[in-house]
Amino acid sequence: MERSTRQRRAIREAFLEAGRPLSPQEVLELARKKVPSLGLATVYRNLKNLLEEGFLVPVALPGEPPRYERAGQAHHHHFLCRACGRVYELSGCDLALTHLPPGFLAEAHEVTVYGRCPQCYSQAG
Repeated sequence: MERSTRQRRAIREAFLEAGRPLSPQEVLELARKKVPSLGLATVYRNLKNLLEEGFLVPVALPGEPPRYERAGQAHHHHFLCRACGRVYELSGCDLALTHLPPGFLAEAHEVTVYGRCPQCYSQAG
């Protein structure tokens, strides 16, 4: 039980420290800094459990593999770096849904911004 608890704690801490949506592979890389023996199957099993617990929610981006982020955050959108593939949270939302055709009622929306993160942008320059 100790090993499982340590692995789960390392995976939770990966999300808390990264502060952005993570792919299972990114979770593995970050959590292995604390638990070097951690395997990808264990990461997937813990992601499933953390989703069921309500600690995580899935982040679905068109044409991208699944990523996960902490649940309970305020409304926000995402930035996908086309160079490194990392996803970042964009806080808030300035999108006004005032351009809907008459009679339409918006219930939700998703926005993804694509570009290069500061690290990748500075390396290209």
